[in-house]
Amino acid sequence: MSYDSAASGRTPAPCLVDNGIVVNKVDMLRLLNDLGQVNYSDVQDGTVMSQGTGYIMDVFADLTMATLVANQSLYLNVHSFDCLELERLPNQKTCFNLVRDDRRLRLLPTTTPLHEHVTRNLNATALEAMVAEALSAQLDACLDDDVSLG
Repeated sequence: MSYDSAASGRTPAPCLVDNGIVVNKVDMLRLLNDLGQVNYSDVQDGTVMSQGTGYIMDVFADLTMATLVANQSLYLNVHSFDCLELERLPNQKTCFNLVRDDRRLRLLPTTTPLHEHVTRNLNATALEAMVAEALSAQLDACLDDDVSLG
């Protein structure tokens, strides 16, 4: 089955692979949501104003809220930027540049979405195991108390 864009009067949605410019806020949200830990640089007029390593805590679209970077935490509002530029680096990693006028918030992921997903699942599994063990120990203690009273 082929797609005829002229027949429908609409242009097909773009396909970007590691390079390109994203202007749609929903697409920006989708790309940024699973980045996890990043190295970031705040570049204004070509000068690095700040840089560090942090964790993306939240990505949102709200016309009234700011993008905040503090205490190794990044809260990214896609409405703070005009576009997201994807750039493939020589080391084959993808860099995410949030751009507005002469300012660029450059994000270089230090982990992959797969790594983040596995880590979250392992942490959840470990937590469940600890809770189950604690509940079992508490139940055993209660049963021991009941036996000694009888």
